[in-house]
Amino acid sequence: MFRDKREAFEKNKTVYSSRKLTFKGVDGYDVYNCSIPFRRRGETYMFGRVEKREEWARSWVYLFRKTGEDLFERVPESMIYTIEDPYVAVIRGELCMGGTYVVRMRNEVKTYWANFYRGQDLMNLYYFTTGPDYMKDIRLIDMGEKGIGVFSRPRDEATEKKYGSLSIVGFTTIRSLDELDDKTVSEAKVIDGMFEAGEWGGCNQCYLLDSGYIGIIGHKCYHYDWEDGRSMQAYCNVAFVFDPETHALLDEKVIGTRTCYPAGPAKVFNTTDCAFTSGIVMREDGKCDLYSGIGDTEEGVITIDYPFEGYGRILTETVL
Repeated sequence: MFRDKREAFEKNKTVYSSRKLTFKGVDGYDVYNCSIPFRRRGETYMFGRVEKREEWARSWVYLFRKTGEDLFERVPESMIYTIEDPYVAVIRGELCMGGTYVVRMRNEVKTYWANFYRGQDLMNLYYFTTGPDYMKDIRLIDMGEKGIGVFSRPRDEATEKKYGSLSIVGFTTIRSLDELDDKTVSEAKVIDGMFEAGEWGGCNQCYLLDSGYIGIIGHKCYHYDWEDGRSMQAYCNVAFVFDPETHALLDEKVIGTRTCYPAGPAKVFNTTDCAFTSGIVMREDGKCDLYSGIGDTEEGVITIDYPFEGYGRILTETVL
């Protein structure tokens, strides 16, 4: 069971540093569940989910520029996106940014899907496609001559009934971003062995390794009862290694949990144990910085050992 892996990790974890990010230009709002930091013309940027503490499913995504150590400032001239939980990838020389769009009626969530934006102008990316209904955490990776990898993440009653877990992850390839649509994503072939009964999760950031494998930084989750009997959701940072040739999962490990990050508030009680992964950025010393939303209120970063050791090195960083 995954929770046993988590317990073993908690007993033997190695975290070299642990801190929070600070965001300027958004007074009165939380910033969390961000993209990884990425480079553009000598500057470092990050997209972040911006939301009031007392509100939910009423998010915007802003662009932030790094202006100091663990300090980011809103870029006021950038487009504002009506999505949540952004991520980025460089695909065929374009920056591709995705996030979840939520449809609400009378304060009830009716559906949600992933919207995708692309372009060269960081200040104004253009919407170009949407994924299937009720599917978050669709991720893309440029695999060069082998195409563009697409990871799906169905989570619904039909998925649980068929596979036993609360979500699954699928993988397929396309030749161009113009081929990305809801049908292509929904038909992605399932990766076996990723989740057990009662578990869910998905990919957050994908990295092409020099071995041909894909290193995945993702999240894995489960429910459990708190000490007073209240239900809690555990969101953990995990690393997977995937072989796109054989469609096989080669490795999985826990790389971070909420206890690895500095203490802080939770949006609601059942996000107290929530570390929603952003991704990793390599360091000059060979270790990496792991970024993660924490408690649905803040963004944290911890320094850890390289999680794909033995399976290859990351070929490219996210630089446009």
